Amino acid sequence: MSSAQSGPGSQKYLQPRNSRSGPPGPPRAASAPETSDLGPYPGGRFYAKPHQCVAIPADLRLCHSVGYDKMVLPNLLDHETMAEVKHQASSWVPLLNKNCHVGTQVFLCSLFAPVCLDRPVYPCRWLCEAVRDSCEPVMQFFGFFWPEMLKCDQFPQDDVCIAMTAPNATEMKSEAIVEHLCASEFALKMTIKEVKKENGDKMIIPRKRKALKLGPIRKKNLKKLVLFLKNGADCPCHQLDNLGHYFLIMGRQVKTQYLLTAIYKWDKKNKEFKKFMKKMKSPDCPTFPSVFK
Repeated sequence: MSSAQSGPGSQKYLQPRNSRSGPPGPPRAASAPETSDLGPYPGGRFYAKPHQCVAIPADLRLCHSVGYDKMVLPNLLDHETMAEVKHQASSWVPLLNKNCHVGTQVFLCSLFAPVCLDRPVYPCRWLCEAVRDSCEPVMQFFGFFWPEMLKCDQFPQDDVCIAMTAPNATEMKSEAIVEHLCASEFALKMTIKEVKKENGDKMIIPRKRKALKLGPIRKKNLKKLVLFLKNGADCPCHQLDNLGHYFLIMGRQVKTQYLLTAIYKWDKKNKEFKKFMKKMKSPDCPTFPSVFK
């Protein structure tokens, strides 16, 4: 879970075997490719073709801000040239802007622009499932479905895999919070009574709640409202380590569940949060006439 920066600032880490868990800068010259001869490793995966470690270019918008500077080419989707990577990845940038899940960028870039390692490491299956379950309803609204090439059961469950950690919970920008408000179906100011696990999800039970943006939630259902972090039972969410204050919670309804997509500490002393509070009454929401064009 994160403080809602679903792309920029997200960090990656390798999840061990048998565990579950700003704008682009100016163009820069690519460094000379680094090549490696690779052999198999205990998990059974190895690079099928000779690979290069190359700089992530500024115009690879999907992954330029992912948190590392170099990527493997060919990537894990068998795109062999940077031109092909840019072309294929560009279709996913609008979905990233929808902020449907905090792990969207980390998941997609682990495949489109995998970090340079001596062996290929795929995204964790639970991360794929969490992103799919939160983002596919957004895709379906625009007539698209989760593609076969990203089918989650092909990714490792009990092996080394790419997961994610939250960015620093104190890092918040008013513009980013407004973007998340615009992309979310509902927003609440609330305190939390309890956080527990249920069927692989993290379940959040409110104590006090005030609707800032109701969306699909009916007023009469506010008292019984329960929020879920999909497939996040073992996903770290350091914002929830201390429940002794108010939170700004945002999310989406998927089927019968209300899914948590963003969480911030309600901090009136924070300069950026104060800016957000002023903008909140009339947010300047961007419009996306077609999310995949």
